[in-house]
Amino acid sequence: MIKYIWYHTVKLFLKIALHFYSKSIKISGKENIPRKGAVLFAVNHPNALLDPLYITTFNPRINHFLVRADVFKKPLVRKFLATLNLMPIYRIRDGRNKLSNNDEVFEKCYTILRKKQTLIIFPQGGHSRDRAIKPLSKGFTRIVFGTLEKYPELDVQVVPVGLTYQNSTQYPCKIAVNYGIPINSKQILTSNPKPKAIQVLKDEVSEQLKKLSVHIPENEHYNTVLQKLNQSNIDYTKVNEINENIKSNNFPKAKKTKKNYLKPLLYLIKLNSLLPYLFWKRNHKKIKDKEFVDTFRFGLNTFTFPIFYLLQGYLLSYFLEYSITVYYLIFSLTMVFLYTKLAPTPTED
Repeated sequence: MIKYIWYHTVKLFLKIALHFYSKSIKISGKENIPRKGAVLFAVNHPNALLDPLYITTFNPRINHFLVRADVFKKPLVRKFLATLNLMPIYRIRDGRNKLSNNDEVFEKCYTILRKKQTLIIFPQGGHSRDRAIKPLSKGFTRIVFGTLEKYPELDVQVVPVGLTYQNSTQYPCKIAVNYGIPINSKQILTSNPKPKAIQVLKDEVSEQLKKLSVHIPENEHYNTVLQKLNQSNIDYTKVNEINENIKSNNFPKAKKTKKNYLKPLLYLIKLNSLLPYLFWKRNHKKIKDKEFVDTFRFGLNTFTFPIFYLLQGYLLSYFLEYSITVYYLIFSLTMVFLYTKLAPTPTED
């Protein structure tokens, strides 16, 4: 019960924080999420640790995640993430001697699905900001079919989920989360030899992901198509429309970037959040992986800005009435919320 309350408390907090951080969050296909039973959500992975947050905070099920193992290096971080149902998955880059640890992780996944719970996996094997669905690894099929072989009476539904960001390295950003049609993995396994069943499941998930997120085929035309889309300043979260443009090779005319008339408000927010902002300016360029820029900024904004506002409000209470402090806190949060929702989305970098 305590873990249940903790999970939903953190989920609610993160949901509120994501609304303060994101210009718009478009969720479609939620009716495709099975209300009961074992479900594996197979998700593309463009934006590091923000991806599982957008999935789980707007998903009615209690979810478990497989996340790259290097996030779990520090013991305290490992314990905290475990309370939120996150588990490490080891890759070759983590060292071949670590791969054997995945056997224990897979056993935990079998148990989760046996209990008719849900599991979130990123089957591309790593994150990438490329607007293309990469070839899928067979790790997720090993979990699905391993569970079915161990518990033949079980049904496991595989639901592809496509994530598309307007520009994940810039603030504020738009995102589209699209849930696909559930795939009956048991039917695939019983209808095909296992090697073929693995390929069939991978192909079905991949084909859906290419429709659920913006997908530019990775051929010699990839960079040209991407450039045309960026020059058009299109809204990438209109996934179906953009995919039709790519398919027909018909692109909107180039548009100029919208002028940000709310910059004075942004400067006021920075001044009011001076220490967290200076910390960001000093450290964000040290992030080697572009995919982690958004994760770092969101974490910094979510935890340091409110604390800093509370401390400033506490100092104000020494000189002004208590009610003024309350008004200051409301004003500070309102400024951030209004800028997030009203400022134009930065162009793709």
